Amino acid sequence: MPAPESPSEIASDDAVIRLGLIGDNIAVSQAPRLHRLAGLQNGREVTYDRLVPRELGQDHATILADCAAQGYRGLNITYPYKEKVAALVRISDPMVRRLGAVNTVLFEPTGAEGHNTDHSGFISAYRAARGGTPPGATLLIGTGGVGRAIAFALVALDAAEIRLADHDIEKAEVLASELEAAKPGLRVTVGRDAAEISEGAEGLINATPVGMTGHPGSPLEASAITGAWAFDAVYTPVETEFLAVAQAAGLQVISGYELFIWQGVDAWKLFTGLPLDVARLRSDLAKTDPATS
Repeated sequence: MPAPESPSEIASDDAVIRLGLIGDNIAVSQAPRLHRLAGLQNGREVTYDRLVPRELGQDHATILADCAAQGYRGLNITYPYKEKVAALVRISDPMVRRLGAVNTVLFEPTGAEGHNTDHSGFISAYRAARGGTPPGATLLIGTGGVGRAIAFALVALDAAEIRLADHDIEKAEVLASELEAAKPGLRVTVGRDAAEISEGAEGLINATPVGMTGHPGSPLEASAITGAWAFDAVYTPVETEFLAVAQAAGLQVISGYELFIWQGVDAWKLFTGLPLDVARLRSDLAKTDPATS
């Protein structure tokens, strides 16, 4: 089997760049379009496969190993496999080890290396929308893979308080302890019911699959959607019920599409080391017909 290319080899070679996405409910994901368009900017052909375990009749670990053997440069990882894949790959970055979740895997000559561009992508998306304004007291619904990445991003953005809501209260409590250790003095509260701990929150974040294709609804009842800003990690569809209610209530909304863009930009840099014009990428994505992806 061919060995995976390194970024330096990719930058100087004309071989096809093989990428893919492991996840569920990804039929309408725009990740293939983003990376193919990034390739076009650099005159490179990119193949990008949607890899759904139940459709392939294989588990995520088998798919990961097969892609490594078949010469893929790397993979993106999405719900519900980010934490599961983290246990299967080498993680060199201390922050990614702390997150315990990966959304990007590079196949290096020395093995599979895990990265997390949800963390850096959320910081970029937030700053692009709100500049240097701190998040304030923020309610984070969902403490899974993307929730953990966003929680530590909120610490980096100097959130005054973080409230964690999750039906799995033990998982939320573990994350709370890790956040307090990362930033001594940070106020962190935990609850099973998001509405019960939402009062007075300036920021509202959905980091659950509720609202995505196949999981309709909102993670928070309309009467509890108040504050200054709201972010939904869901981007398929871009306009979720949660954000629609938040916008109608006068909150500044940040779409999950922004996280999609920025985490994709960071993943492309990891995969290839090649330059990327983000403004052009946005324009091209807006013009490209999803049916051709």
